[in-house]
Amino acid sequence: MARESTVPVGRLVPLNRAGMAAPDGAEDHDLAATPPVGPAAQQLRVVGSALRHTEAPAANGFTVPTRRNQKLEALLERIRADAELHQLWRCANVNAIDRSNITDHGPVHVRIVANIALRLLRLLADAGVEASIVKDHGLRRTDAEVVVVLAAALHDVGISIHRHQHERYSLVLAAPKARELLSSLYEEPERTILVSETLHAIVAHEWEESCLTVEAGCVKVADALDMSKGRSRIAFQAGKLDIHSVSAAAIDHVDIGKGAHKPISIDIAMNNSAGIFQVDGLLRRKLDNSSIKAYVDVVASIKGETETRIVPVYSH
Repeated sequence: MARESTVPVGRLVPLNRAGMAAPDGAEDHDLAATPPVGPAAQQLRVVGSALRHTEAPAANGFTVPTRRNQKLEALLERIRADAELHQLWRCANVNAIDRSNITDHGPVHVRIVANIALRLLRLLADAGVEASIVKDHGLRRTDAEVVVVLAAALHDVGISIHRHQHERYSLVLAAPKARELLSSLYEEPERTILVSETLHAIVAHEWEESCLTVEAGCVKVADALDMSKGRSRIAFQAGKLDIHSVSAAAIDHVDIGKGAHKPISIDIAMNNSAGIFQVDGLLRRKLDNSSIKAYVDVVASIKGETETRIVPVYSH
């Protein structure tokens, strides 16, 4: 008998390691149709000779489904053309992969988190859950989308300084960068509101930090949901076998969609029970300390009759 649990009803959207999601209806055609190579402004030279492992080049672009959100589209253009930001992503991955032997924290991870966070926010909005920037500051849902995407783009830049307490270091780098990226999109006082909400979402992605906004909760949970086996590829190539790389290799895919009983359903397909560490040890503690826990159902299951062998031989 196959070991498979019941998945909540609802159309689920798979995410892959390119940071791309299946189209969310006709309005998301822009993501599905976006080619991997961007305009000339995206052909940025990113320095980092210490990086010993291949990673997606900056030219792949930073894409999310904009649904004709003009400010979000403008923000994406500025992110794609920002050479400093692309180098910060690369520096973060040098510290993460080459120097610390941990999983990807570079541009691929950033794109995936941005897409997941945006999808979570839209599923909540479709279910009538109001974004905090709308409720507390009287701004628009489209502004909340800018916050979650910008926060996702900047949430790990602090790893370029150090992995330990990187959420705080990210604030140091993100504060001026967020203001710079928003400078032509918002006037005061709205610009300061957007920057403040973005910085809160960045610092609150640390699992122990409380989330005071819906947007922060979306970014925090999205960060934990980048857990599929593609993220452990570099660690495995480097010979790094620990609970983080092994458990990530045990996750086949993560599907996110509208739930039958709650606004969001997350279905995690595993090939090995080692994946429980990703679900219970990482996702649950972030979800439990987020602002969106009450709106999310999570189902994790092992598909098939046998588990995949991840580590062929173990010797001490």
